[in-house]
Amino acid sequence: MKVLLPDNVPLEVAAPPGVETVVFDVAAPVPEEHTDAEVLVTWGQGAEQLRAEVPRLTRLRWVQTLAAGPDAVLAAGFPSDVLVTCGRGLHDVTVAEHTLTLLLAGIRRVDVMVHAKDEHRWAGEIGGPQPLHPPGRLTTLLGARVVVWGFGSIARTLAPYLTALGADVRGVARSAGERDGVAVTDDIDAELPQADVLIMLIPGLPETEKALDARRLDLLPEHAWVVNVGRGATVDEDALVAALTDGSIGGAALDVTQVEPLPADSPLWDAPNLLISPHAAGGRPVGADALVSHNLGAFVAGEPLREVVER
Repeated sequence: MKVLLPDNVPLEVAAPPGVETVVFDVAAPVPEEHTDAEVLVTWGQGAEQLRAEVPRLTRLRWVQTLAAGPDAVLAAGFPSDVLVTCGRGLHDVTVAEHTLTLLLAGIRRVDVMVHAKDEHRWAGEIGGPQPLHPPGRLTTLLGARVVVWGFGSIARTLAPYLTALGADVRGVARSAGERDGVAVTDDIDAELPQADVLIMLIPGLPETEKALDARRLDLLPEHAWVVNVGRGATVDEDALVAALTDGSIGGAALDVTQVEPLPADSPLWDAPNLLISPHAAGGRPVGADALVSHNLGAFVAGEPLREVVER
């Protein structure tokens, strides 16, 4: 059995006897001599890249993506009998950390500080004695209602950080209930009017395309901040720019966009009160060696694999 491993992340895989591992260049087509592989481990490859490999990897039986969301693999069109597993859990800490960074940078106006430093200007408008909860502005997580849309493993890692800083965390997912002490509902529209912060962690699927549209942005209070660290396609970017421009929301921070890299002529660059990071939240899959090694051993032994994606 031959297993293809990506060259853009170091993987120390414990391969069972009889299993050959081959490291391939993710920026190039799989070499012809390795198209007989039965297992593909992918990281950082887009749907178009993977789609081009579908007719070439004719013996493929299993695809392991190291991404938390399997949308690129699913969009590539691998045959239905090819097993797909994802990297759920590998990005929990790093994405939670980056989410918190973007949120605090936004509400604490780090962007204003950076620009003021460039201008050699003391930004007195955000310094000195300030009210804890100024009208129309969010400046602290103390007492803030934070709604996390997409309450999976990343959200469960993030929630205690937010709670420790004084936030009231609510979750939204496909099924309601209580998860790790957080109340989770299945009705996002009911949560938005009370949200001081909306954090988006929903996957990029046909049914979630532009899920945050003009109607839902209008449900948010004028001081609310939006942070998207899920998938860029889930936000209507034109509607977001309009909301930021007319001040109908307080601000936003995006780690993901509809098109990546974000084109230089995108209106997002000039939108007020918007922070943009270059899809930097989950660039380091933590624990990938153990996941791939476990799943490879289970695959060879005919046992259940972890993080199987329902298709």
